[in-house]
Amino acid sequence: MVIDMLVHPLLYGDIYKPGDGPEGFAFWEREYGMGHMGPMDWEEIEVELNAGDVQLSALMPIDATTASGGCFATNEQIAQIVAAHPDRFIGFASVDPHCPDAAEKLERAFRDLGARGLSLHPAKQGFAPDDPLAEPLYELCETYNRPVVFHAGMSWEPKAPLAQSHPLAFERTIMDHPNVRFSLTHFGWPWVRETVAMLLKYPNCYADTSITYLDSPEEMMSRLFTVDMGEHWFERSFSHQVMFASNTPRFRAFKLKRALDAVPMPDDVRELLYSGNALRFLDGEE
Repeated sequence: MVIDMLVHPLLYGDIYKPGDGPEGFAFWEREYGMGHMGPMDWEEIEVELNAGDVQLSALMPIDATTASGGCFATNEQIAQIVAAHPDRFIGFASVDPHCPDAAEKLERAFRDLGARGLSLHPAKQGFAPDDPLAEPLYELCETYNRPVVFHAGMSWEPKAPLAQSHPLAFERTIMDHPNVRFSLTHFGWPWVRETVAMLLKYPNCYADTSITYLDSPEEMMSRLFTVDMGEHWFERSFSHQVMFASNTPRFRAFKLKRALDAVPMPDDVRELLYSGNALRFLDGEE
């Protein structure tokens, strides 16, 4: 089983809206910093998922209302996709911490929309992870036993400063909330060893494999697991804290899965990477 823990449904025909405005593709194209790509119907999406042997994908919205005037998919749109294909998707929620009703919206997403966690991109949303305005959100995550995905490391999005995505920028929050599970996307790349330090120090900290690849996916995954960190660091020291993720649509799950298949590691550790750690992250069960 393979679970992809980072998918942005920007091209999904179920919620695609032509034109501009806060729910239009022109907004997504401009604010997400990607070239124009057309919408995909369910048949196309399913073929791509099957090509990567991906059984389950975690859909991540981003509410950038204050910073950019719109959302990269709303919580309701995420719930709509999950309801249409419950055997293939799980949905996260996102709220804008700057909005006075952010906590109310998040609780509704957890309680009424079935959101499995909180997706935040502090650099893009324009807040520091340890800003007091985000505290009510972390408290709700602890109350509802929901994890937080922090978009960390390299970000292509305009007006998303890299300095605000450094893995250590999240340390205070992760340290102050030991009962909340947090994930740093993109393995915090290019700050891989700083991410390793976070994993070693904080058992409630996770990371994922959705790294920007400069060469081929095979070369980048090989470098991550054998050069940027020691060849056996993952399997010997933090095998329960790294999850498979692709960052679709910018990068494709089937390509990263193929690349990771070529990285030597024990079968039981590979199973944790592909699905076991994601289930543990989602549910908080040992």
